[in-house]
Amino acid sequence: MTQPYEKYYVPAQSVWPIMGAVGLFLTAMGAGFTVQQMGSELNYGLWILGCGFVVLISMLFGWFGNVISESMQGHYSAQMDRSFRQGMSWFIFSEVMFFGAFFGALFYARMIAVPWLGGAGNNAMTAAVLWPEFEAIWPLLDTPGGIQTEAMGWYGLPLLNTLILVTSSVTLHFAHVSLEKDKRTSLKLWLALTLVLGFSFLFFQVEEYLHAYQELDLRLDSGIYGNTFFLLTGFHGLHVTLGALMLTVMLLRVLKGHFSGDKHFAFMAASWYWHFVDVVWLCLFLFVYVL
Repeated sequence: MTQPYEKYYVPAQSVWPIMGAVGLFLTAMGAGFTVQQMGSELNYGLWILGCGFVVLISMLFGWFGNVISESMQGHYSAQMDRSFRQGMSWFIFSEVMFFGAFFGALFYARMIAVPWLGGAGNNAMTAAVLWPEFEAIWPLLDTPGGIQTEAMGWYGLPLLNTLILVTSSVTLHFAHVSLEKDKRTSLKLWLALTLVLGFSFLFFQVEEYLHAYQELDLRLDSGIYGNTFFLLTGFHGLHVTLGALMLTVMLLRVLKGHFSGDKHFAFMAASWYWHFVDVVWLCLFLFVYVL
């Protein structure tokens, strides 16, 4: 006897994909014009950039609102859930590759470019011509442009942020366990605490950047050390912001009574992303701050 086919919900045609494409186009164009117009009286680039953000935010609210509504109405099957899992898995994998590229640049600079510039690997003559006074040490605090800076230590705010982010992973795990056991009150408390920790991390990272600029003279243009420091920590902060927004939406949905112990993939996907962000920070703390 043949088994009946499992239903697979196919949504109607939607305006959201093309709206997202328009929003991304406006954002890219606006960002480009804004950079070109720095220092001039022209400012239409900022207006285009703002319009792009408005379109993107509207698209996100509308599209995810439709997905949530379809899920709550029971349109999604087990196959659709597997599709969501595969999509989120590939998204996180792409983020791993994204940060892998930046870590690769950091390792190349530290292990290859800086030693070569100091004369390693039969490059003594080249180093003597390019930069005779150069010392192959890391972090590289002197640059050819004469900019001198100080390194950011691992203690203080970086260590505090590490403790905060690791703790947030623990509280999020407790929230997930509470959801699986249908303990709604415990779920709300643990998830709210996770959000407090996440936004605290962002607050202290802003404080760290102010300290770097005002007291250490450490900026994005402070040579290869400043470049790698702000690119890695800045993009990580952007991902923490995205993760915090995802968890905020999860908390709002929990307060509205969404999710059950056996059906909560949206919450699980946000948890996956948050734990990924935490692992990236541990690597950052080790290779950017400590070593």
